[in-house]
Amino acid sequence: YRISGKNVSWNKSANGYRLPTEAEWEYACRAGTQSAFYTGRITEEKCGHDPALDRAGWYCGNANSKTHSVGQKAPNAWGLYDTHGNVWEWCWDWYDKDYPRGTVTDPAGPSSGSFRVSRGGGWHVFARSCRSANRYGFDPGDRSFRLGFRLFRSK
Repeated sequence: YRISGKNVSWNKSANGYRLPTEAEWEYACRAGTQSAFYTGRITEEKCGHDPALDRAGWYCGNANSKTHSVGQKAPNAWGLYDTHGNVWEWCWDWYDKDYPRGTVTDPAGPSSGSFRVSRGGGWHVFARSCRSANRYGFDPGDRSFRLGFRLFRSK
């Protein structure tokens, strides 16, 4: 049986491991920062070397066209590695092109859709796609060496 992500539900009263919401993912990635990367502001939008992103993640400017083992770059202030680049990370929310801007506390995503949100960028994308705020939608049935996930724990 193939789970496509379209027929999966979330019991919000349960504790345990799960995909983060899009808002939780960004909050954890930023770890209190407001810049494009938790290591600083963006200076290169394409595949040239961006000093801040070079310290934090793998992208087309430094990845040599492949994924890398976790933990080779600097962690953020909360000890999380590889939130910028390497692989896109699945989030629980359905993708909607309109996402709240400015100061919003824990926005909820749409209740349905065709694509799930992915965050973080990847080894194959421009530096601008690895920013903390960048987002993309993938079909829930997509399987790729460019996709991964990070589990959060509900208490």
